[in-house]
Amino acid sequence: MHKAMAAARSCIGWLTVALFLLSGPRWLEGLHNPLLAAVLFAWLFIVIVWVAFGVVHEAEMLADMLGEPLGTLVLTLSIVVIEVVLISAVMLSSNGNATLARDTMYAVLMIVLNGVVGLGLLLGGFRHHEQAYNLKGASAYLSVIIPLTILALILPDFTTSTPDGSLAPPQAIAFSLLTIALYGIFLWLQTGRHRGYFIADDATPAEPNEVHHRPQPIDKRKLLLHFALLLVNILPIVILSKSMAKILDYGIAATGAPVALGGIIIALLVFAPEGISALIAARADKLTRAINLCLGAVTSTLGLTVPAVLAISLYTGHAVLLGLPSSGIVMLGATLVLSSITFSNSRTTMLEGAVHLSLFVVFIVLVFSP
Repeated sequence: MHKAMAAARSCIGWLTVALFLLSGPRWLEGLHNPLLAAVLFAWLFIVIVWVAFGVVHEAEMLADMLGEPLGTLVLTLSIVVIEVVLISAVMLSSNGNATLARDTMYAVLMIVLNGVVGLGLLLGGFRHHEQAYNLKGASAYLSVIIPLTILALILPDFTTSTPDGSLAPPQAIAFSLLTIALYGIFLWLQTGRHRGYFIADDATPAEPNEVHHRPQPIDKRKLLLHFALLLVNILPIVILSKSMAKILDYGIAATGAPVALGGIIIALLVFAPEGISALIAARADKLTRAINLCLGAVTSTLGLTVPAVLAISLYTGHAVLLGLPSSGIVMLGATLVLSSITFSNSRTTMLEGAVHLSLFVVFIVLVFSP
């Protein structure tokens, strides 16, 4: 059943790629037709999300083989690759949306930290009353997320080298290197000496040395097969991203929708499968797994997307505005404070979920009524 569905996903993805390579340029020239534009957008949106579920499935197969936290790391890195490709495609389009990277990262933070975390804690709390997780892992994630968020989305508004929320080239280079270094140190600790922080307490081996050694050898041929299938599912999304970028760019301009909506759509495209996986894990009382998915997604987004878009900006000359408006800074500050409080206790209830969801509702309202 799963193999048939995986094959169907790949076939649909690659069939869509073939059709857009053959007829895409002609279709995209007719975007002035609202019906055609809506059909093409819906088609690509559904196909990209459907194929992204294939990425998640293969990453979860790898997670079972590699164990935590390597499995979750493979998933979050795969998703962030898709995010960077989609952002880059829109950035390099004819209009060059200067705020798209900022809007996407902000949307990821709000959707994941408030929407997915809130709904997950609400569902899990309703079913299990209280849920336990590995507090050390959540604290480690937040210790990286908070400074990276401030560097990427808040500090650019307060520098005086540029008149807007952008970074001067020396700042962009320095912040990119710092971001990569901090994220690299985090990955080294996550997959090495502090690997036990990201494993559920009841799944942690009794002997410390067992944390670093799997009892059963990994089938390398099966491992390579799933890595290959992971690439097979990612490539159609990469190829279709350029067409999706053109449709998205045109649609927002033609309808007069808020520019920030582009970032929200990309965030939903990229993180829908991972978000659903996190919700399923939270409902099944696997809260450590859900937190690894949510906080790992945010950490990877900040750790990889910021250097990628700044590098593209420096290389191509496309402007990138990272600093949030004042309302965004307030919402982001409230989210980081709330997340620190939520994950300061090793047990959660429905109350934390309801509070996070309320902030998510405020975020959506402010997008359409700033």
